[in-house]
Amino acid sequence: MSQNGHLLFIIAMLPFLGALLPGVMIRAGRTVCAWFTAVPTALALIMLLILAPAVLRGEVIQAEIDWLPHLGLSASFFLDGLGLLFAGMILGVGLLITLYARFYLSGDDPMGQFYTYLLLFQGAMLGIVVSDNILLLLIFWELTSLSSFLLIGYWKHLPEGRQGARMALAVTGSGGLAMIGGMLILGNIVGSYNLTDILQAGDQIRASEWYMPALILILLGAFTKSAQFPFHFWLPHAMAAPTPVSAYLHSATMVKAGVFLMARTWPALSGTDAWFYIVATTGLVTMVLGALIALFKDDLKALLAFSTVSHLGLLTMLLGFGTEAAAVAAVFHIINHLTFKAALFMTAGIVDHETHTRDIKRLGGLRHLMPITFLIGTVAALSMAGIPLFNGFLSKEMMLEEASHTDWLGSHYAVPVLATIGALLSVAYSFRFVAHVFLGPKREDYPHKPHDPPFGMWAAPALLTILVLVIGIAPFLAEGIVTAAANAVTGADLHPHLKIWHGVTPALWMSVIAVLGGAALLTAHAPLDRAWLTAPRPEAKAIFDAIVSWAASAARRITEVTHNGAISRYLAIFTVTSVFLGWVAYSGSGLPAPTRELLPIPPVIAVGWVMLIVATISVTVMHHHRFRALVLVGIIGLVISTGFVYLSAPDLALTQISVETVTIMLLLLALHFMPQMTPKESSMTRKGRDGLIALAAGGGVGALAYAFLMRDIETISGYHLANSYEGGGGTNVVNVILVDFRGYDTYGEIIVLGIAGLVIYALMHALLDGPAARRLKNLDYSYDRSRDRHPLMMVVVTRVLMPIAVIVGIYIFLRGHNQPGGGFVAGLVIAIALLMQYMASGFAWTQERKKIEYHTMIGLGVVIAGLTGAGAWLAGRPFLTSSYTYVHLPPIEEFELATAMLFDLGVFLTVLGAVMLMLYSLSRIARFAGETVNVGPMDYDPGERAGDGPEDR
Repeated sequence: MSQNGHLLFIIAMLPFLGALLPGVMIRAGRTVCAWFTAVPTALALIMLLILAPAVLRGEVIQAEIDWLPHLGLSASFFLDGLGLLFAGMILGVGLLITLYARFYLSGDDPMGQFYTYLLLFQGAMLGIVVSDNILLLLIFWELTSLSSFLLIGYWKHLPEGRQGARMALAVTGSGGLAMIGGMLILGNIVGSYNLTDILQAGDQIRASEWYMPALILILLGAFTKSAQFPFHFWLPHAMAAPTPVSAYLHSATMVKAGVFLMARTWPALSGTDAWFYIVATTGLVTMVLGALIALFKDDLKALLAFSTVSHLGLLTMLLGFGTEAAAVAAVFHIINHLTFKAALFMTAGIVDHETHTRDIKRLGGLRHLMPITFLIGTVAALSMAGIPLFNGFLSKEMMLEEASHTDWLGSHYAVPVLATIGALLSVAYSFRFVAHVFLGPKREDYPHKPHDPPFGMWAAPALLTILVLVIGIAPFLAEGIVTAAANAVTGADLHPHLKIWHGVTPALWMSVIAVLGGAALLTAHAPLDRAWLTAPRPEAKAIFDAIVSWAASAARRITEVTHNGAISRYLAIFTVTSVFLGWVAYSGSGLPAPTRELLPIPPVIAVGWVMLIVATISVTVMHHHRFRALVLVGIIGLVISTGFVYLSAPDLALTQISVETVTIMLLLLALHFMPQMTPKESSMTRKGRDGLIALAAGGGVGALAYAFLMRDIETISGYHLANSYEGGGGTNVVNVILVDFRGYDTYGEIIVLGIAGLVIYALMHALLDGPAARRLKNLDYSYDRSRDRHPLMMVVVTRVLMPIAVIVGIYIFLRGHNQPGGGFVAGLVIAIALLMQYMASGFAWTQERKKIEYHTMIGLGVVIAGLTGAGAWLAGRPFLTSSYTYVHLPPIEEFELATAMLFDLGVFLTVLGAVMLMLYSLSRIARFAGETVNVGPMDYDPGERAGDGPEDR
């Protein structure tokens, strides 16, 4: 990886690392917290500026770290002109929002939490725009939905905030799921998940029969994220978030993610009629509809939200045109919209902050009281309206120029007319923003007397309005980044020239009509507003709420039928479905004729098989008696272990015996607090039904196993046998698979096991409080119990066996890479030895001699295993790849050193800690219930009653 590649990787990771700081630094004060939020953003922006000259020269900077290469998943990033544009917007506006939020948020708002969410979102957006691997892009895409959910619902005390967050997550999350399918199809068509490969395979993708499904699914993700019709309704309801969130997410970043995706995939997906009619039509409808609704909104942020919807529709329409000039116009308008819309949102936040209202009908005349805010808001609004000498005018003219010569279903007028109407409405609501908020006489009934805010609050929007003016007057200053981004979108070598005057063109006349018509529309706003309010029209939110209500009702009805609390019903549904699907698959499989013969069955094996069947049937018959069922389960486990030994699987046999022993011990302790018998709830009819289902399922599995065992089938076992020693450095194939080839599985399993131990501990902790605790207190421990609860012989034997068991455990651990054994079995063996100490001498006596907390042991095990896996990255190898070497130390014979041993150590510690934490959790119940627990090694005293001796407490 080059030096620039390293910088790019650091840029992508900095916001996530920075997210660790605000929650801690808030203790030092709000200003310090803001500084520590700004620093990682500023560092990332500085590094981006270092890379910018190379990108502007046409270079593409790449960085890649293999993650799961066999799945095509790598942490690969690339930075071209389009990525540079969006990354610069994300980081640059992120800095301004950090400053603005410091002064906007009140002292009651948890600022550390806000900045943490902000940096998480910033990192997710940055990941989207620089990802080279589409699977990685999908991960970041979903992270934006989750982090924006946290930001939109930041004010948890507001019902509208919570509803807006849920709505945004539901809509964008659903679109994200569709996009996952589309991206996977795209990767399958090309044979690669790298975007750089996909973007070069446009002809191959468009010629594929899977082009349309991929296009529709990807566009669903883009349309939902960028609030395109009919998914436009979620964005205005997300305005319940604090204004810094609205200014960042809904003008500069999140809602432009869909536009970015369309621009990024433009070389691969555009150029077809389907692309034009779906994308351009959706954008055109969204532009006009959003502008129309915005004109009649009285809430400042709602007006700006629907104007954002309209401008996002404009961008979508331009990308849908599929021409290079339209792509240039779209890229330029992305920049311009960022500058004026972020400034407008922050202006709306200032007005709300100072007047305590966003209702336009309660405002007016603020130019007298808030001159600085008036100047900032007016400049930004005029740019949004497309007035000359402001940057919005330039990109609006370019849009109208492209619309003027675009046909739609053979019509030369549909697109130009509707585009002009959209521009006209944009002028009207922009003028209304200025006229109804700032112009007119001062009022005496403001909810709060307004004045300009401190410098820290208006500095950020003021800087953006300066950019509005600079780009509007000297557009050539933006040519470099526009050219680089447009070339990245189109894949061409374009050299656009941005200028103010293009002569007398159809676009100019369309613009004049828009400005004059917008001004006229504003003068007639009052009667039009009354007509709008009385006119019947569908409400997208009401439709969405109805769909959600219907879906919830349907889910509730299905749940009531299928989830009635009876586990037998759940198992029946699952098993019947599995058997049916298995039968469908098997009936059409076309298996070849058997190639093997049955092996002879020795009498001893036949007897063992009969015992296994008898024990299994006995469990089903006598399961109401808990203790008998547990004994029978233990017998079944031991017979299976014997079968593993017979089939030359000593590792499985060791594991099975150890697990069986530990499980039986823990269950015996749990049964101590449960009734001896379980209630008989099933009728004979239900038992017969369940029996038939069980026989069908068992027969199906048996038939499947028989079919495989009777045929020669190519499996992956040959690869493992051939590469165990050469690739993993071990002759025990099973252990090498667990710690190397499939180390991910093992790592996940020990995490699950550790979580299980912690959950049991938490459940027991909760059990000892409330009604359950009162019932435990009523357990009767007053009657005579055994005078030999901890017999001398057992105490002596366990003391002798303890060091032997530890040595055996260590031996099993050390030999695991080349002989049967390993960390999992070793952990269980030592756990059994410790369990025997608890059984022999009691909980209190043994617990007092415990030196390490079980929670710590679990955490240490998971951390050691994770760090061992991550250490492979230092050698440039995939996660959890083992390294090994052979060492010769005279007079010791040559021996092996492998990193797999460290991973196995993590497994060992996690298993041991989880098992012992479960024991500790269950033992606490007995102590809480009042059972006496000895503090000495034995409690037998011939002169006293058990439980009354001096060694009891």
